[in-house]
Amino acid sequence: MQKLIFFVYGVLCHAMFLGVFLYLALFLANYFVPKTIDSGTAGSFGQALMINLGLLALFAIPHTIMARPTFKRWWTRFVPTPIERSTYVLVSNLLMVLLLWQWQPMQGVVWEVQSSAVATTLWALYGLGWLIIVFSSLLINHFDLFGTRQVWMHLRGKEYTHLPFRVPSLYKFVRHPLYVGWLLAFWVTPTMTVGHLVFSIANTVYILIAIQFEERNLIEYHSEYADYRRRVPSLVPFPRSSGAASPALQRDIAS
Repeated sequence: MQKLIFFVYGVLCHAMFLGVFLYLALFLANYFVPKTIDSGTAGSFGQALMINLGLLALFAIPHTIMARPTFKRWWTRFVPTPIERSTYVLVSNLLMVLLLWQWQPMQGVVWEVQSSAVATTLWALYGLGWLIIVFSSLLINHFDLFGTRQVWMHLRGKEYTHLPFRVPSLYKFVRHPLYVGWLLAFWVTPTMTVGHLVFSIANTVYILIAIQFEERNLIEYHSEYADYRRRVPSLVPFPRSSGAASPALQRDIAS
């Protein structure tokens, strides 16, 4: 019975992520959903800035700390190992929901594209960013990334096994295609408001910091990663030497 409960819990956490993921895409696009990044009446700039930065930090800090092996070793003294990843996903979901709910609009427009052709191109690139996120997660085993593989293996009575080091397609060109997708999603827009700019800058800084922690752990997991890191660029696919490898175990999202 416990195994079934864990499995249902993991599936629900994963399903919640998919809902939050879709809402975030519409939130940044200012489309369809009741609360978007620019909806509402803007109040004090200073107050809105402090609240928004606080919400971003409240998401980013636990999201990074909970993904570290040291924290996991302590955390699994209280949370059963099969649902550790699902619980991480749940906490991240709840913190993102809080951010989306309490985000404060900020006055001012940084740029606004007037050409419909250019705007359409930008929306296409925006959509591409989200597709890259999804595709990249599938390359490194989407279901392991979000804890569903763990609860499924536990349900079947199998011991969890780490994913092997291999060479997914996009990872031949950049080490972090997931983050490339997120950066496109954050920055590509026909209308960049001050609030959207704050969101984009803060999350870009977070990504650059998170990469350092993530790669340190990947080197510990995979001896091949150090050489891969030397030969393959992090985010921008500039020319590289041939024969580079890439990791299939990049477990932090989006993450």
